Amino acid sequence: MPRVIYIHGFNSSPQSHKARILTERMAHFGILGDLRVPELPADPEQAMALLQGCVEACGEIIPTLIGSSLGGYYAAWLAEKYDLKAILVNPAIYPYRLLEAYLGENENLYTGERYILKERHVAVMKSFQMEKINKPENYWLLLETGDEILDYRDAVKKFADSNKTIYQGGAHEFLNFESMLDDILRCCGYEPESFQ
Repeated sequence: MPRVIYIHGFNSSPQSHKARILTERMAHFGILGDLRVPELPADPEQAMALLQGCVEACGEIIPTLIGSSLGGYYAAWLAEKYDLKAILVNPAIYPYRLLEAYLGENENLYTGERYILKERHVAVMKSFQMEKINKPENYWLLLETGDEILDYRDAVKKFADSNKTIYQGGAHEFLNFESMLDDILRCCGYEPESFQ
């Protein structure tokens, strides 16, 4: 059963850089079986249904979510619904605003999948907006001010009472992810020192 669910971002996949290095790190420690990295459909309703299935399949094990960009937006909704801890990496706060620019045909750069993004998809995305964060203590935000796609200040404001690690500079992909892997694993309930 997974103890960690990694949620990738828009037009991404389990082959993204962060997903791969997390997978490699957990494999190195012999805990790869604890990780689930679902490949999300472009349709947000289908994506959320898949993610809810992943959480509910954990049974009595309470997973920690790691969400990047759009995955952070999904992770916040799931964390509120299921009372889970979530690590949000340069999370999208208002992704439905950005998706307006992608209406029409798109291609996933990792999988080559072509799909049509429609207004109804944007509306579904907006329906996952959390107006209030009820348990700010459940979140740890990893932010870089140099994010060229998202304004990190939106996340700071939305999660004002949550734990945050903010790096100056960087980029949307979050350049400090690899150097923080052990701290991320600690947040997920592991003791990396014990694997040495």
